[in-house]
Amino acid sequence: MSITPSSDKIARYELFRVTPRWLFLRIKTANGVVGWGEPVVEGYAESVESAVHVMMESLMGKDPARIHYHWQTIAKGDFYGGLGPVMMSALAGIDQALWDIKGKTLGASVVDLLGGAVRDRQMVYGHVAADFEPDDVAAAIAKQRCDDYGFKLIKLCGSPPMGYTDMQGSIEAGAARVAEVRKAVGPDIQIAVDFHGRCKLPMVRKLIRALEPYDIAFFEEVVHPDFNDAMPDLANWTEVPLATGERMFHYAEFYDLLRKPGVSIIQPDLSHAGGITHCLDIARLAEHRDVALAPHCPLGPIALAACLAVDFVCLNAEYQESGIGLTYTAEDGGRGVLDYVLNADDFKLDDDGMMPPLPGPGLGVQMNEEVIREVAADAHKWRGPIEPLPDGSPTRW
Repeated sequence: MSITPSSDKIARYELFRVTPRWLFLRIKTANGVVGWGEPVVEGYAESVESAVHVMMESLMGKDPARIHYHWQTIAKGDFYGGLGPVMMSALAGIDQALWDIKGKTLGASVVDLLGGAVRDRQMVYGHVAADFEPDDVAAAIAKQRCDDYGFKLIKLCGSPPMGYTDMQGSIEAGAARVAEVRKAVGPDIQIAVDFHGRCKLPMVRKLIRALEPYDIAFFEEVVHPDFNDAMPDLANWTEVPLATGERMFHYAEFYDLLRKPGVSIIQPDLSHAGGITHCLDIARLAEHRDVALAPHCPLGPIALAACLAVDFVCLNAEYQESGIGLTYTAEDGGRGVLDYVLNADDFKLDDDGMMPPLPGPGLGVQMNEEVIREVAADAHKWRGPIEPLPDGSPTRW
């Protein structure tokens, strides 16, 4: 069936809060075309739901093909300026769904709509995500994820919560953890270490020095984005590339970051930073500064599909994060990225830890609506953990 985009209208939408901590958006047009998006701020899914409801009021009955117009209308409609994480995440999910609709309407992939792929395969990496497990357990998880899913790069958190000085031995603990993982996966697997913005500035250099001997691919969020001004100085302390960007939501923030040297890899999140439309602009900006792209995505299948669409049209896309194989708690029922899709085989990595473009029109992800509706019937209320310092004072997760 051939449909002229301008003849279609946005007819209805639904939201689904599904475990482990995600929010899916389903938009359907009058001609029956369905697009999927993933708008969520982890721990604040209900807030993003409310924002999506407000934004969708202005889109009902409108032409879904006018993606840039709708994006700008919603973004510029914020009188107070500077949409924050909740609003930008809501807009991101809508943007993803509209791109999915456009591709399905035209019988083309989003990659093709964006000009076609610049590479045949994309390196995809996985997570240990065992922050609160013993070192030997984290190491075993790292090896199992590499063996089971074919990852050639694995990421773990190497920075326990710490204060302005290392009163509780966090530097030594972080180094011991990374050493255990390196021993388990061997020399041929790349390791990335996420500081998660937990490390206070006085301790960052000490932790970098302690972890460098373990052949690190990159250090992520060595400081919280509030302190990005320190990045040029920190980059002079190490030959390991520094990455950041998952908690940055606007082009202007990345522009300020990239005006000075220091960051080697940017990590915008396509479910937090305005979706495909906005993150593509951010990626191009980084390319002009000779900075690599590695989108943040410990999220669901729609977010991953959106990331891959951008990766395949951006020459500087070095790595793609994925939550494949990742679950958070036993209460999640073991559900993960591939449990919500019908085309799990399309997400398999080859022997080099790479993934080809997803086949099919739109984003290329086929959602399992039966499972989604079943899980969403008992909507999650996931909240981020609070990890205090030994003295009882709160610190960043």
